[in-house]
Amino acid sequence: MSHSRNDCRIYVGNLPPDIRTKDIQDLFYKFGKVTFVDLKNRRGPPFAFVEFEDPRDADDAVHARDGYDYDGYRLRVEFPRGGGPSFRGRGGGGGGGGRNRGPPARRSQFRVLVTGLPPSGSWQDLKDHMREAGDVCFADAFKDGSGVVEFLRYEDMKYAIKKLDDSRFRSHEGEVSYIRVKEDRGGSDRRSGGRSRSRSYSPRRRGSPTYSPVKRSYSRSRSRS
Repeated sequence: MSHSRNDCRIYVGNLPPDIRTKDIQDLFYKFGKVTFVDLKNRRGPPFAFVEFEDPRDADDAVHARDGYDYDGYRLRVEFPRGGGPSFRGRGGGGGGGGRNRGPPARRSQFRVLVTGLPPSGSWQDLKDHMREAGDVCFADAFKDGSGVVEFLRYEDMKYAIKKLDDSRFRSHEGEVSYIRVKEDRGGSDRRSGGRSRSRSYSPRRRGSPTYSPVKRSYSRSRSRS
């Protein structure tokens, strides 16, 4: 399936006047492969367009960086008018935010429970860490140091349990812990108490999953050093 350019392109505004292209790349690299940064800083307040290889990464970046405080400037990050992937907007916790949201993320029965996450461990960190085992379609992290990860395929879930149990985990803030990974047989809604620090994640474009979408919410960041 091909994607239009607007699906992968985001607008970044309210940037500091001394911003550089590399600074913008550093802001967004953790969400996925950035293919192009177009910084406009010759006239008026600077702004930029950032293009990702995958529209899901662009969606993650919008959710995580819109309103982000960068050197005292609150960034404005959004899809250009008429742009954005059709699935975008699985905002966490029911905050609303005033945006029209697309269909909910896909979910899967191939789920693992992760424990031992450091306090700063986010859903993004967890998703990136667990990607070593295969395609992650959902990631969620909780304030008690636990998390849930769902894979597209059964064999990826089993590989995660075998290879990532007791593995070294590093958060985006540099905190390190050794996490435990086991199959979660408790059901996807067992933690519906709203203490999540994440949002749901649509699967990346690989294979052809047949799982039915379910409502949820999730989030993202690089976990490995």
